[in-house]
Amino acid sequence: MARQTHLTPEFVELAPPQLKDGVLYVSMVHSCVIHRCCCGCGEKVVTPLSPGEWQLYFDGENVSLHPSIGNSRFRCRSHYWIRQGQVIWVKKLTPAETEAAWRHDRAARDAHFGARQGPQVEPPAPKSKRGFWQRLLGPSEES
Repeated sequence: MARQTHLTPEFVELAPPQLKDGVLYVSMVHSCVIHRCCCGCGEKVVTPLSPGEWQLYFDGENVSLHPSIGNSRFRCRSHYWIRQGQVIWVKKLTPAETEAAWRHDRAARDAHFGARQGPQVEPPAPKSKRGFWQRLLGPSEES
């Protein structure tokens, strides 16, 4: 299969078991976008949606994703942007650029999800070592 130049969005709850080339499956329920790698290698690309990961922009017809799709873990090592349904090919990342991108992405996820953590809750008190019947029958002499 040849490189993709355009992706058509299809809004779904779950992506089908067999992904079609040229289709961008968008699951708002599961906050992710799934598609087959645009280079034609057939790998499944999953992009989780959140402020600390990818953002989706929908103009009523086409979809854009930010940041770029860098498939550095795939054999193809493809790298592209999805802008208003168009696949915009960019140079493959070097190993150093890939490492820098991973560090940046990790920091963004940590900043986002760290900010969403609620107040710290004290751990529960340790459970009594008294058996079920002793607890049921009432306070011990230790109380």
